[in-house]
Amino acid sequence: MSAQHKKFKTEVRQLLDLVVHSLYSNREIFLRELISNASDAIDRARFESLSNAAVLENDPEWDILITADPKAKTLTLTDNGVGMSQKEVEENIGTIASSGTKKFLTELKAKDGTVPPELIGQFGVGFYSAFMVADKVTLETRRAGEPGAGVRWESTGSGEYDIETVVKERRGTSITLHLKDDAGEFLEEWMIRKVVKKYSDFVEHPVRLRMIAEKDGKPEEKAPELLNSRKAIWQRPRAEIKEEEYQEFYRHVSHDFQEPLETLHWSVEGQTEFRALLYLPKTGGMDFLMPDQSKRGVHLYVKRVFITDNCEELRPSYLRFLRGVVDSADLPLNVSREILQENRLLRVIRANLVKKVLDTLSEMKEKRREAYEGFWKEFGAVLKEGLHQDPTNLEKLEDLVLCETAGGKPGALASLAEYVKLMPESQKEIYYALGENRQALANSPHLEAFRKAGCDVLFFTDPIDEWVIRDLSSYQSKTLRDITRGQVDLPAGAEPAAEEAKAAEEAKPLLVTLKEALGDRVRDVTVSKRLTESACCLVFEESAMGRQQERIYKAMNRAVPESKGALELNPGHPLIRRMEAIHQADAKHPKLAEYAELLLDQALLTAGLPVTDLLAFTRRVSQLMAEEAEGVGKA
Repeated sequence: MSAQHKKFKTEVRQLLDLVVHSLYSNREIFLRELISNASDAIDRARFESLSNAAVLENDPEWDILITADPKAKTLTLTDNGVGMSQKEVEENIGTIASSGTKKFLTELKAKDGTVPPELIGQFGVGFYSAFMVADKVTLETRRAGEPGAGVRWESTGSGEYDIETVVKERRGTSITLHLKDDAGEFLEEWMIRKVVKKYSDFVEHPVRLRMIAEKDGKPEEKAPELLNSRKAIWQRPRAEIKEEEYQEFYRHVSHDFQEPLETLHWSVEGQTEFRALLYLPKTGGMDFLMPDQSKRGVHLYVKRVFITDNCEELRPSYLRFLRGVVDSADLPLNVSREILQENRLLRVIRANLVKKVLDTLSEMKEKRREAYEGFWKEFGAVLKEGLHQDPTNLEKLEDLVLCETAGGKPGALASLAEYVKLMPESQKEIYYALGENRQALANSPHLEAFRKAGCDVLFFTDPIDEWVIRDLSSYQSKTLRDITRGQVDLPAGAEPAAEEAKAAEEAKPLLVTLKEALGDRVRDVTVSKRLTESACCLVFEESAMGRQQERIYKAMNRAVPESKGALELNPGHPLIRRMEAIHQADAKHPKLAEYAELLLDQALLTAGLPVTDLLAFTRRVSQLMAEEAEGVGKA
């Protein structure tokens, strides 16, 4: 039968232009699509053979073969799947987006009690991705169970195609791509291996490569080599998998040669179906420090076919330390398979994944505390981002928080629940302090009254804490209070005694003079309830910008909103008592202004803030030392 010249049934020029130039973001996707279609065809043949053994045609070994011929500039994909009749070719290939796979599923679902196989293709446009790299595509196919009656289809993608009847010995489909001049890389063995490994490594059926080279001016075929591992470990029951296999797969997906801290392998069946194999690593590794790489920890597959490793909708950023695979059997994609649709199923998978991980961490904290503390020291700063990002799981995340405390040993960590359990009965709030490190916080004068009252204080030292801890406004109905900001209600035992209250009253005239001397450099000068040993400290309002925020603003060359602290003084300190005596003798004594400057600079230093005029500060200190030395000499 001579070839028939036909036109596509749709506005194929426009649609092909969309497929080639807009639908897919990466040209190498074409190979994934064609392999997926071949896998579909094999699954259909295998399914039909269950009720009709003649479909096998004495060819029961399923395979997908890629043949690369650099001299002819052709790339051919051959499968021994179900194939197509001429009518099916015209219906499924002649009309873009008329998917044979989708039609097949629809027909099967209409039959009561028949469970359809999991097929990959759903939209019928994957075949046309071949025109991204080919200026002509030739397809030869024969329907299983119909010996000899093959069909050849050929098109340049210009809106027309030729179709004719041919004799084809083997069932299935062969697609030959006549590659464009700029697509020669897809005839390179390394490139074909790379693409198959990336997208189709876990396709159930073997994908082999046969390279055709020249020897003595004649084409020479190399023996086909297997390209895909086919080991989709997450599809197997956990009881059948050895620990060594889990570790091997972890190395494969994480590029980390340590053992994982924890392996999470589970499946969800019912109205929503998916399988997941995730790992908690022991350390972040080098790629964790690279923002682009840290987004790529969880690989999304649909029926064993790789879709993306950068799916922000699947995993919240505060779990970006996760490594592994999520595979959905029925996750709806757009026609390019690269962009996930906003849909309920994706949200369900995400919620299930988050719950599983947080429950695992909670169990680890309760039963394997040492392992959890190791995890927290490595990834706690990342996990705490969830306090700000995920109000739905706030309670679970609160219970996972660990930090050092003023009363604990250096390096010892406590949870919020453990802190609350040890609170004195008179303490109504949870006290905490923000700082760069434990040493700086432990030496802070703001702690003095709390130590006196026997109240512990939580230390938060991660840069992210300035943002997230304020979202954690309360825990177990107890308000969290930053002891370095604003007014604090001291617990019983920390309130000043009668003599201390009297000293505070007597110091008020001095405070007025010091405020006049410091002017607008401070918000106010007040008596402190926090101090029992130190002379002074600086206290900012609760709404003031934090240190880390200021640094970010400055790094971006943005103006930092002015934030003035209040200088709090300890009226019982010998220095303040001496200044009161000077003030009573001469309220305008010049030394009072100098002492005011020194007190402010001292408060800035203990708060970890820069002194405004370092040279003036050193001169004042030197002068004070000289005066003291002179007095010592006279004595």
